[in-house]
Amino acid sequence: MKVAVVTGATRGIGRAIADRLRHEGFRTITTARHPPAEHDADFMACDVTSAQSVNDLFIKIKWEHGHVDALINNAGIAGANALDGDDDLWHSIMASNLHGTYHCCKAALPLLTDNGGRIVNMASVLGLRGVPDQTAYCAAKHAVVGFTRSLALALAPRGITVNALCPGWVDTPMAHQRFGELGITPEQAAAGVPTGRIATQAEIADAVVWLLRPESRGITGHALPIEGGGLALP
Repeated sequence: MKVAVVTGATRGIGRAIADRLRHEGFRTITTARHPPAEHDADFMACDVTSAQSVNDLFIKIKWEHGHVDALINNAGIAGANALDGDDDLWHSIMASNLHGTYHCCKAALPLLTDNGGRIVNMASVLGLRGVPDQTAYCAAKHAVVGFTRSLALALAPRGITVNALCPGWVDTPMAHQRFGELGITPEQAAAGVPTGRIATQAEIADAVVWLLRPESRGITGHALPIEGGGLALP
């Protein structure tokens, strides 16, 4: 059976991805700092900001499963941050979004299946553009995109693809928190998207599944926007 690992998988996009991968027949190991509200037999606690915690996770996966076919680096946090803001928030956002992705990729490499292994890193549309009060998040997600492109080249000889997804607005608790910070409603946010709607969590999961399929073996090193056409605006 193919084995997938999804970080930050107890809620939101991560949970949607994990549920979809199970539907697709993957043995899906879910991780987060704290257990999910509902029982998950394949849950393993992990703090992606800690290299030791991540190494312990993949040692356990090695003993229980022997290999990994797909790694989905979804764990991450956001928060309004500018140069006159909280230094601790900057470091937390970088640690979770960027360093966590690095730790997981590094620890998973010995277990990833040659000629078919897949890594999907969760970036953001803010990894492709800037927002004034999101300096840390933009920096972290831009770095994830650059890391993805470089790692794709490094792993190409092994037949392992590495891609990033760059969602815009998605109907998640994190997005609704941002709506509150901006003082807008979800409907107002959707009105600013060329397609007139924000994405669902299921759409992001669909994109992950597509990148894991054999038909996508020639696609690597890409940062795929899922943002309703906003990047096409002048």
